[in-house]
Amino acid sequence: MIYHDRRIENTFGLEAVAANYLEYCSEDELLREIPLAPKPWLHVGGGSNLLFATKRCEGTVFHNAMNAVEVIRRDEESVTVKAGGGVVWDFFVQWCVGRGYYGAENLSLIPGEVGAAAVQNIGAYGAEAKDIIESVETLDTETLQKRVFRRDECRYGYRSSFFKGGEGRRFFILSVVFSLSLKPVYNLSYGSLKDIPHQSLSLAAVREKVIATREAKLPAPEHIGSAGSFFMNPVVSRSKFEELAAGYPDMPHYPAAGDMVKLSAGWMIDRCGLKGYRLGGAGVYDKQALVLVNNGGATAEEVLSLAAEVIERVKDRFGVELRPEVQIIKNG
Repeated sequence: MIYHDRRIENTFGLEAVAANYLEYCSEDELLREIPLAPKPWLHVGGGSNLLFATKRCEGTVFHNAMNAVEVIRRDEESVTVKAGGGVVWDFFVQWCVGRGYYGAENLSLIPGEVGAAAVQNIGAYGAEAKDIIESVETLDTETLQKRVFRRDECRYGYRSSFFKGGEGRRFFILSVVFSLSLKPVYNLSYGSLKDIPHQSLSLAAVREKVIATREAKLPAPEHIGSAGSFFMNPVVSRSKFEELAAGYPDMPHYPAAGDMVKLSAGWMIDRCGLKGYRLGGAGVYDKQALVLVNNGGATAEEVLSLAAEVIERVKDRFGVELRPEVQIIKNG
């Protein structure tokens, strides 16, 4: 069913209304309603990685409400699970942990839904969604035919995928198939996870540690509006890193593909003295400089102006240009 002038939920807490809003609970319902939906089309998840730069989205906003989770294959070493695109991501992680399925636990408490996780290739604490995705089931909105993308066809990269832009946007994600381990396999490469005592190591312990770490650094959207990490960590050449490291020997850095080096955007923003900085109702979070927040009554214009100032200050000081991780919606 298509609703008119419906508010679009978003964790930034900004005012955004869809001229037409279509929430579907099955592939059949989507196929039945999509010919009636005015264009342009925008497909959203839980609104956790979106910044609405427009208060009204013309055309139609779609939301996948398919929320079933089921085991479709199992052997002695692994289990294959299919989750609807509308499943709340942290519910899926909790579901896996509770059943002894290894692989999703490092991604605990990330806001959003399963479909958006597959678009964004969400990541945290040494893990990414692509590590456990086997395939993505979609509807091609041009041909109205179902298409399944294998993981290698999704073109996953750092916070990116085929579905995030261009031609990929015509494919609406219906469900995602995950491959998880039944044997104990832990990813404890991230600093605080190494502190879990060996005798206490379990899926539940890893999930609890991840949640505690996130809650200490990131604002809960129900209390402070944000879209999580606003900027991506920049990847630079080794020569650029060595140039920076000469002046900033304590600069955090991590290896990246092709002899590149990933830097910490939050550290650079903090070094620019911007942690806690405010511009109108928008601000840089005082506990984690990578996060821009709505301190109350912020407008999209204030958030975008703040982001532009952060980018400029970091570029002036380090010669590195930050790019938003958040998807900015300028019109429907």
